[in-house]
Order: sequence, then structure tokens, then C-alpha cells
Amino acid sequence: MTTRPSRPALHPDLRAARLLPRGVAGPRRLRVQRAVFRVLPAPRERPRTEVVPLGTGTAAVRVHRPAHASGPVPALLWVHGGGMVMGSASAEDRLCRRWADELGVVVAAPDYRLAPEHPYPAPLEDCWRALEHLRAMPDVDAGRMAVGGASAGGGLAAGLALLARERGVPLALQLLVYPMLDDRTTRRTDVDAGPMRLWDPASNDFGWRSYLAGVGERVPAPAAPARAEDLRGLAPAWVGVGSLDLFHDEDLAYARRLREADVPCEVVVVDGAYHGFDIVQRRAGVSRDFLAAQTRALRAALVG
Repeated sequence: MTTRPSRPALHPDLRAARLLPRGVAGPRRLRVQRAVFRVLPAPRERPRTEVVPLGTGTAAVRVHRPAHASGPVPALLWVHGGGMVMGSASAEDRLCRRWADELGVVVAAPDYRLAPEHPYPAPLEDCWRALEHLRAMPDVDAGRMAVGGASAGGGLAAGLALLARERGVPLALQLLVYPMLDDRTTRRTDVDAGPMRLWDPASNDFGWRSYLAGVGERVPAPAAPARAEDLRGLAPAWVGVGSLDLFHDEDLAYARRLREADVPCEVVVVDGAYHGFDIVQRRAGVSRDFLAAQTRALRAALVG
């Protein structure tokens, strides 16, 4: 009798996640999921938060300034996740304000247009406009800037890093938190979705199909950064992902290629962590450690 290999276990701090769904995105439930994001409790508006329209329909950028700063300070463009089809910048207010105050930097979060109504390149263009706005701000040191994001936001941040290299914009860091990098992951047939939570192959397929609608077979690298043939000269990177995340393999492959291209890249793999664990179980010890690692990377790159 053959024994079936046991599935990977959740991290001890994250065992409650066994009750979470495997996937949350799809054409039938998109309206509901977007509504959930809209009603999520967000911190009360503060005078230091400025909302600036980007001139592209509903797109805007939320700017968070540090409590105490003198002269131009470093800056971070932080891009929200949501599989390219949902999510909002306001949901990131707590994190953005924490980094602004703790690191003494300006943090801007773009509310980019979402697919499938606005497929590539609209979301990435909105993020680029937000980066240009951030660079032009008089209280920002344009020579000390980073881009970052989680999930789809991480994929957009990696795309921004590619555009920044092409357009001669210096970046100090690309902070890629379980980034959505490779549309070809949707073709894999060897994925065991059993241990996954919140983002499974079906959700991933919907997200990529929505984002790349109309692109055709030749997917440009800024849309799916893992397709970039040459990674030389990109900004230093920090890549973090859980071992139970659908993006685990593509993220580690991208990190390996960055290092092979002589791009400094720090990698953090959290054993037994699922996609978005640090958001859903924010107070878990492993989530706090994961955030602390990101903060250290930002501090080293922007503040020194």
C-alpha cells in the first residue's frame, strides 16, 4: 500500500487560516469583493494625507508625509494588491502612515484603475504617473526613492522598476512582497492548491486574463516582469514570499535571475505562510517579523 505524501502545514502562528477560502477572485464574485474592500475600516483622514487626481478618470495618489521632517526627504511609492482587479490605496493607509512616521519618508499610494475595465497598460501607467508626481514634489529627495507593493502591487512595482531603468529614473530599492510576476504560472498543471489560501490558480487565471486582455501572445515585460530577458541594471530588490503561496516558485526564480544579473537581492521565505498572511493575520508574530524585515530593507536603502 502506498502512502499519500502529507501536505505542507501552516505556520503555527497561522493555523486559524485553515478556515479561509482558497481563492477570492472571479467574474461572479468580483462585485462583492470590490464592495468588501470599499467598506473595510480605514484610519480616519489626517491632515498629512493628500489625495491628488492623476488625470486619468478615477485614478489618484494618496500622499502620506512624516510627522516631523525638514528639507527634502526620501520617498516610497507603495502599490496596493488585489490581483489587478480589486483593492484600494486607502486600505493601505495604516501601513503607509507607519512607514512615513517611523522612517521619516514620504509615502505615496496610487489608486490605479482596475482590470478588467482597464486592462494593461492603464494600471501601470497610473502608477508611473504617481511616481512622476512623487519625484516632482519639493519635499522629496528624488535621488532616494523606492517602489514597492504586495501581490499585484508587487508585480506593478517590478514593472515600474523596469520602466525606471529604461527611462533613466534612479531607484534605491524595489520592495516586492509576494509579487505577481509571471502570467505563465496560469499554465502550470502541477500545482497543489490544497494548502493555498486566498489566491489559488483559478483566481490567478482570472486576474491575469483581466489584466492582459487584448495584449495578445507577446506579453511585454513591464506587464509581466518575469518575462524580461535582461534584468541587468535594475534597482536592488527585496523579495518576500510564503512557502504556501502560489507565487513562491515564480518569485524565487525572479530573485535568482536578479542575482545572476548582478542585482543585489535579499530574499525572505516564510515557511508555512499563505498569500496575504501578513494582512489577514496582521498581529501574528510571524506577520510582525515579516513587516519588520521590510522596514529594515527600506531603512537601509532610503535612510541608511
